[in-house]
Amino acid sequence: MAKRERVMRMSVEQPLWRALTAYRVLTLLYAVGLFATAHDEFTRPWIAVAYYAVLGTWTLATLPRVANAARCTKRFLAADLTIAVVGILLTPLADTHERIQAGGPTLPSIWTAGSVLAFAIKGGWRWAALASGLVAVANLVERGSPARDTVHNVILVCIASIAIGYVVEVARASERTLARALEIEAATRERERLARDIHDSVLQVLAMVQRRGAVIGGEAAELGRMAGEQEVALRTLVSGGLVPVSRVSEDAAEGAVVRAVEEEPGESGPVDLRALLAPYAGARVSLAEPGAPVPLAPVAAREVAAAVGAALDNVRRHAGQDARAWILVEDEPDEVIVTVRDDGPGIPEGRLVQAEGEGRLGVALSIRGRLRDLGGSAELISVPGQGTEVELKVPKDVTHTRGKAEQR
Repeated sequence: MAKRERVMRMSVEQPLWRALTAYRVLTLLYAVGLFATAHDEFTRPWIAVAYYAVLGTWTLATLPRVANAARCTKRFLAADLTIAVVGILLTPLADTHERIQAGGPTLPSIWTAGSVLAFAIKGGWRWAALASGLVAVANLVERGSPARDTVHNVILVCIASIAIGYVVEVARASERTLARALEIEAATRERERLARDIHDSVLQVLAMVQRRGAVIGGEAAELGRMAGEQEVALRTLVSGGLVPVSRVSEDAAEGAVVRAVEEEPGESGPVDLRALLAPYAGARVSLAEPGAPVPLAPVAAREVAAAVGAALDNVRRHAGQDARAWILVEDEPDEVIVTVRDDGPGIPEGRLVQAEGEGRLGVALSIRGRLRDLGGSAELISVPGQGTEVELKVPKDVTHTRGKAEQR
């Protein structure tokens, strides 16, 4: 089987970086536009022109820097805030005192808020508080006195940046929690898949060796006893700890990253379920199937066939070698139903729960677990003395069902 790598990426802050990039360009145009409409009123317009040349070059050249947190380094943030503060302090040299006192904008105008927001997104609310504090001091020095509109603008920038910084910190914590939950879910699914495979192969062989050894006696009995001990140990291991999976975070700015390797079938088209169930038919197993093909996705067809095989193994093991079994395949419009029925003694009430408690997970994993992973269901009906019936239902649109399960 081929393998493919599936990457699940969650990031709340990445859209904020994209919004910040657009904000810096738009506010640059806004600041230049304000100057263009009132340049005749400036006492030294050449200072403003020189500053806007530097500001425009800096803004456009550093757009990649505000693409994510990894590129937005501390050195860049310090230089960016310095340019904003210098522009505020240059305003009295370029503009008239009357315009400044009347509430005229500083040279960088609202572009300054972009620098503060970069601090907030990068470092959280504490960095935002530091940057907004420096901008507040620069505005008070530029104005010369704490005018009402100056104080209003400073407080607005402080509150907005601190709030955004706090939201970013909460979002990062949530992403880490979600990544851990996905990691646990992936590990649990892998453990159940391995448990099914082990139950269908190794555990069955160990159980057979134990039974045959007890019948033969002698050295074979000792071998059977050892096989029984290993079976118990292996069942305990299978029903116990989790299988770790790799979780890689290549770039914190891209959000939490979970990498999982999934098996991907080589077949590209549907598989006829009848072909996979045909080998189970025999002298004591009857197969009733539709006359037309029963197409299913390759992974679904194999899992259903494996679940049927596990059900038949249970018939041979618990009902005896002479028990008869019947397999019925029904092709419905939206789902495929496979029923496995036997004429054995049935399952005593509470036996399945007891078996799960002992680590015997044949029904729980090899049958129900397989169908649950496909978005289907497995119902087991047993009346003591009247045999057992296992009904397997799997939706035909397995890919769609599995996709929705992965998104949760």
